[in-house]
Amino acid sequence: MATGGRVRSTRKLRSWIVEQVSSGRYPGLVWDDPAKTMFRIPWKHAGKQDFRSDEDAAIFKAWSEFKGKLTDEGRADPASWKTRLRVALNKSCEFREVSERSQLDISEPYKVYRLVPLSEQGMVENKKKTGEGKRKRSQCGREDKAIKELKEEEAAVQPIISSVQQVGDDDNSPQTEQSDSVIVLKNADLVNELQVNLMIETAPPLGGQPCLIITLYYLGHEVLKREIFGNDVRIAHFPSSHGTTGSLGLVGIERIALPKPPPSLFTGRKEQAFASLLPYMEKGVMLASTKLGIYAKRFCQARVFWTGPHTSESGPHKLECTDHPVMLFSRQAFQQELAVFSQSGGAPPRCGVTLCFGEELSDTDDLSSKLITVQISLPWAMQTIQQAQSVQNSLAIIQDLTSQSPLGEVTLNLVSLQ
Repeated sequence: MATGGRVRSTRKLRSWIVEQVSSGRYPGLVWDDPAKTMFRIPWKHAGKQDFRSDEDAAIFKAWSEFKGKLTDEGRADPASWKTRLRVALNKSCEFREVSERSQLDISEPYKVYRLVPLSEQGMVENKKKTGEGKRKRSQCGREDKAIKELKEEEAAVQPIISSVQQVGDDDNSPQTEQSDSVIVLKNADLVNELQVNLMIETAPPLGGQPCLIITLYYLGHEVLKREIFGNDVRIAHFPSSHGTTGSLGLVGIERIALPKPPPSLFTGRKEQAFASLLPYMEKGVMLASTKLGIYAKRFCQARVFWTGPHTSESGPHKLECTDHPVMLFSRQAFQQELAVFSQSGGAPPRCGVTLCFGEELSDTDDLSSKLITVQISLPWAMQTIQQAQSVQNSLAIIQDLTSQSPLGEVTLNLVSLQ
């Protein structure tokens, strides 16, 4: 019920949706929170090659059947089924889409809708009558245009990222020789031989470990940390509400939006500089994790500088707007550094990259003085370093055990496997 007007009744839709979500009969149609105030609904495009009409369109077909709107002769029409339920949800004052929780560019995309309490429905109706609904539609139109432009850019960069990945699959690409890694311990009489097999894996894992960890800092203060499980990610300022952190682009491209700064973090000139920099960050930077390493491609107007372990030139490194991605981290160089570290000790290899937006950056700079910096970490690389350190600790114990041998002979051969 609403003040000054009647809210259109859609109790049939609400009760029907609640019943279907609770039933568990439809793949992907599940509650999104423990309180059961929000639910996920599968949202795969019917034009996708892996689209399964029986599963991906099942809930939409069920609503058309419930309304008696199925096409004649049983002809499958998943696009029309989906449109019918989408329109019903969007027109209803009892449902509101929660864009920041939706995931539209993963292999099994979904949207999230909230069940609007009865006490809030009248407020929504009154806002529409005062003209806010018109302003909201106008804003949504601008936001949809911005999202369309971003998708077109991502479609253009996808072949570039793919070409980088194909290089890693080429037969002529550098490969690490594979052989048994052994430690052989012998005594003076060449008897009682002890053999220990050791292997250090430097390839990114196939399991649930993230490929990248992205951490954003404002003036050295951490404002966001995100695990990236896909190959590609875009970091940018998205002025529209649709540009919140999440997977909103093409399949495999996640987006990280620059968040609002904490209260009182920026003051005076710093606040003005941050506000002035944001509009130049709207197209952002694309990162790609490949078999050869980490690549970046700059789209934004703001200057971007970076530091990393695999650069041969001194001084600040500017990420130029070029047609080809720039390698920020080399897996081959990391493997070589890891082999030296495993055999000789010393400082472990570095396995991170730092980006700085709008300001120059060098290895000796204080990050707390920079407006926006991004730390890119590689969990799989850090894990291999830990494994190498563990091997060194084990060797120290073994060497201590063999010190009692008259010869004290130790043969060591460590190989990093591709």
